[in-house]
Amino acid sequence: MNEPIETLRMKARLLLESRAVGVVIGYGEGPQKSVRAVFVRDPKDAARLIVDDRCRQNLALYLLKPEVRKMGKPALVARLPVLRTVLQLAAENQIGDKDVTLIGWSEDGRLLELDNLAAAETTVRSCELRLSPGDKATLERIEKMSLRERWAYWREQLARCFKCYACRAACPLCYCSRCTTDCNQPQWIPAAAHDLGNLEWHVMRAMHLAGRCVNCGECARACPLGIPLHLLNQKLEELVFETFGLRPGTGVKLEYPFAMFKPDDHEDFIG
Repeated sequence: MNEPIETLRMKARLLLESRAVGVVIGYGEGPQKSVRAVFVRDPKDAARLIVDDRCRQNLALYLLKPEVRKMGKPALVARLPVLRTVLQLAAENQIGDKDVTLIGWSEDGRLLELDNLAAAETTVRSCELRLSPGDKATLERIEKMSLRERWAYWREQLARCFKCYACRAACPLCYCSRCTTDCNQPQWIPAAAHDLGNLEWHVMRAMHLAGRCVNCGECARACPLGIPLHLLNQKLEELVFETFGLRPGTGVKLEYPFAMFKPDDHEDFIG
């Protein structure tokens, strides 16, 4: 018997039986050995919950969905990227302690006792943000390119986009009620999937996420064409950290660097 998983299922079952929550959002088996999000509302269905290396979807995506909120207070099975997302949503005043119960899950497969968002903050700050070896190697290769070569690299990558917006749909921090791409009077972002339209869409989205992206990687995993969108966001996060010393997804009280000014801000970018 997998004891940590059984402990997680028992916790989920008790939360539902006591009516402390209305739904447990976690991972369950999908078709052909895939994994999908499951919304457990009946205590006996807690046995469907799983957590393994396949469970990478950022479940915080569902916290702000109106149809999920109608189910009652949610409990969320939260791995490290999910915890970081929850903290970022709290920092942006989208959720608070009363809005979610966290069922934390460590990277080494242990159930974490997280009574509130402050406990989640302590856990996140004790963990190092690590890039995968492949992402690290790719970013190092891009860093060594000239500006002209980088421009050509991203133009080539983004030219493949056909504007399905799967990246937007999968991102838990793309929660605007109306996206700029949906505005057509005036038309800010060209709807067509051509070089200019693709470039404007992805640059706009990257800037919207700069200083907010928690590097969960959902955008790249959702892309049917395998465009490494997460690398662009990861680079911007590093630039924000180097310039402002701020790391998104690490606390419930964070200042957004592009919505504030400090007299001691670095101004190295000014020529």
